[in-house]
Amino acid sequence: MKLIKSFFSVLFSAALLLSSTTVNSIAIEKLHFVIGGGAGGGWDGTARGTGEALTKAGFLKSASFENMSGGGGGKALAYMINTKPENTILVQSTPLVLRSITRHKGYVSGSGTLSYKDVVPIAGVIGDYGAIAVAKDSPYKNFKDVVDAYKANPSSIKMAGGSVRGSMDHLIGALAFQAAGANPNDVAYIPYDAGGKALAGLLSGETQIISTGLGELMGARDQVRIIGITAPERVADAPDAPTLKEQGYDVQFVNWRGFFGPPGMSNKDKKTIAKMLGDVQKTPEWEAVRARNAWVNIYNPDKKFVKFLKTQTKEMTALMKKLGVI
Repeated sequence: MKLIKSFFSVLFSAALLLSSTTVNSIAIEKLHFVIGGGAGGGWDGTARGTGEALTKAGFLKSASFENMSGGGGGKALAYMINTKPENTILVQSTPLVLRSITRHKGYVSGSGTLSYKDVVPIAGVIGDYGAIAVAKDSPYKNFKDVVDAYKANPSSIKMAGGSVRGSMDHLIGALAFQAAGANPNDVAYIPYDAGGKALAGLLSGETQIISTGLGELMGARDQVRIIGITAPERVADAPDAPTLKEQGYDVQFVNWRGFFGPPGMSNKDKKTIAKMLGDVQKTPEWEAVRARNAWVNIYNPDKKFVKFLKTQTKEMTALMKKLGVI
């Protein structure tokens, strides 16, 4: 698991300490957030939570949001590239790197693979641990119960996720099953359009487990039982959620999320928005959103963000080859 730990340490080198700040002026009055998935997913929560904090803390006068599902985020990405909208930013995460690695085709005719190089990286802002959960009334009390059931009858376990095969949700579950000695490619993965529908699939009995981000499950803890997270130790915002590591499965991973502008975004706007995204993390308004979602604060602006994305591309390529996804 040296690769995962390396990725984990790179991400956390950008962690911020919370402090107080004062907003002196508003350089950009409003922002429109484009979200490449449906309601209830990690992108949706990150965009809306960030917009909430920016407006409540006085960095923005208003924020608007648009869900644009399709192609595992490809439709929204293509929209940004084709239309180059003003005062608009796209929320993205590790899947933006994954799509270029797996040669996932975008929605732009003849464009081939789309990646972070086709848009303007502004800043990485948060990290979200992976989580595996079951319904509250599930007979499975921990991840070992799930593994035992899978080994006894592989077809008895179906895993829900909020995006396509090869996505972050899929990889989180695949890592856990691989650590348990199972072939991750043999585990039945059922893709849904964002976390809300994946959760509905779990609660309806269509699937037995869900693999997603911890933040996506924080608001559903009265409906689900989290049986494993990919943190190195239990997190203060979700103390009842056991780590996979403490159960004997050495899986550590954190999914970054950040924001990108359209091609041609001015350097001035990029730096202004990047600064806002960093400054807001020092406010109580942001801390309320962060704690609610059990996020980890990170801040990788501009060139540091690009450097991080290049490094992650190499590390995720090695990881996906190891898992047999590519």
